Amino acid sequence: MRRMLSIARKESNHILRDPRSLAVAIVMPIAMLLLYGYGISTELRDLPVGILDEDRSPASRDLVERMISSGFIMDAGRLDSRDAIEPGFRKGRWRAVVAIGAGFSESLIRESVGRVQVLIDGSDATTAATVDNYLKAVLALAGAPPGESGENLENLPLAGRARILFNPELESANFIVPGLAAIILVMIGALLTSIAVARERETGTMEQILTTPVGPREIIVGKVLPYLVIAYLDAALVVGAGRIVFGVPMNGSWIALAAYSLLYLLVALSLGLLISSLARTQRVAMMAALTATLLPTLLLSGFVFPRSSMPVPLQWLGQIVPATYYLTVIRGIMLKGEAWFPVEGGVLAGMAVLILGAAAARFRTRLE
Repeated sequence: MRRMLSIARKESNHILRDPRSLAVAIVMPIAMLLLYGYGISTELRDLPVGILDEDRSPASRDLVERMISSGFIMDAGRLDSRDAIEPGFRKGRWRAVVAIGAGFSESLIRESVGRVQVLIDGSDATTAATVDNYLKAVLALAGAPPGESGENLENLPLAGRARILFNPELESANFIVPGLAAIILVMIGALLTSIAVARERETGTMEQILTTPVGPREIIVGKVLPYLVIAYLDAALVVGAGRIVFGVPMNGSWIALAAYSLLYLLVALSLGLLISSLARTQRVAMMAALTATLLPTLLLSGFVFPRSSMPVPLQWLGQIVPATYYLTVIRGIMLKGEAWFPVEGGVLAGMAVLILGAAAARFRTRLE
């Protein structure tokens, strides 16, 4: 125990005397959270929409005014004819066009139904689907009689009303920020420890460590301890900034979040040590750490794309990404108030033991 603490003290002194390591450990997580927290959003605001009113009646003008007053749509220009629709799309003037055909008011009087055509730029399929849903909702609200919500416009025998749980305001930050915490913690944790062994080898201090009566496991654990403290501080900063800056709710237990975060950070730090034991230089170790953590976490964990929509081989590959399990944990604790995740916790604990053991075994071969 004393020898492990000696290695930990040595590593702590090096971190404190290296301003670059402190900047990476403290400043970078907060900067990433603020940058991506504000930059990544699934909400559409001030959607530029072109409007073609061929009816030019009081009813069509009233529909346009009510549609614009919804707050989601920005009037990007009034069109004189349908020939102007496609050139506007090509120049990026609007993302969609609402076309009110001639006879709109007469159709309202005769059939009690006014038909409106919506044309959407489909070059970005994901955004196009969101625009389609937004415009349908806005048109339903704009076309509803005063005092009605628009949910009965279809005159169906049964009218459904949706109730959204856990995130009733549909704030994208409540979904994005916990995912960013998973990305930042695994990336910073692996990045910090990825240079631990490579730095010793590069600076020539490895020989000094080899002459001491310290075993491989003691060296590995001693190097992990100071970085674990720093990573835990990063976790507190990221979650605290998410609560204060973005207003992400905390409906669960702080103790549960701290326990599962400890397992997740152990996985990240162990992965960095394993990379460090394999890499010959600090630069190679840092590049390998970024490649092994950032891209898989972004693409395969379910942070950006739902895992259920991925091909089966990618779903299997995503099961070896630690963030896949931590995302379920942190969102479940913060948004749903759940505190018990036996499967996710067991997988993260198993990953930590397996990767840390592999790093110690690899380091033993280096000692020989």
